[in-house]
Amino acid sequence: MRRARAEPMTSLADDIAWTRRHIDAVEGPVTLVGHSYGGTVISGAALEHPKVNSLVFVAAYVPDEGETIGMLSDKGAEMPSRVALRFAADGWSHVDPELFGDALAHDLPPRLARSLAAVQKPTHGACLAAPASTGAWHDLPCGYVLSAHDRILDPRLQRWFATRAEAVVTELPSSHLSPLSHPEEVAGNLGDAAARRGFRKLIQNRGPAPRTPAAGPGHVRARASEAV
Repeated sequence: MRRARAEPMTSLADDIAWTRRHIDAVEGPVTLVGHSYGGTVISGAALEHPKVNSLVFVAAYVPDEGETIGMLSDKGAEMPSRVALRFAADGWSHVDPELFGDALAHDLPPRLARSLAAVQKPTHGACLAAPASTGAWHDLPCGYVLSAHDRILDPRLQRWFATRAEAVVTELPSSHLSPLSHPEEVAGNLGDAAARRGFRKLIQNRGPAPRTPAAGPGHVRARASEAV
């Protein structure tokens, strides 16, 4: 079973709490999947949660304790598409609809990019400024789907995230929105990435490994949605 969930995007704490509520509501082991800012959410939501047995980061931030989205972004190159970000006085942010396609979705059909720009969900600055807790990726097997043609999240920074988390890496010739431009390749990693690791981290830190996250009625893949 796969469940895609979009967080409220009001604060990091709210998004983590919201995600944990959905984890609690399902049966069986859970693979959490996060895209972009969603990587911060799944890493916090999975911390010491007994149902979560693996993480998959898709062109996502992989923070450790005390790190914020801004701090991590500064570790990478200055990406030209960041000029597309718009921040309002009330703290909410979005991507300029006129620049959305070039910034996030240059490998998608223009009509689809325009539709995505029109329905995008705003993100409050509190999500991006909050320091992360200890990363659950220290204890869980991880996969990382790297967008090699990303124009807003430095691909070299993505590789650094993956290396730090000792994640299995799948590199795609994709924009930031790889789940839409390469859906089959991304979906294939939801179950395979952690399995290819042999659950080494779980064996080292938690004793005997649970069953691998193969698709089936007892295994839930919950996706945390994204903000840029």
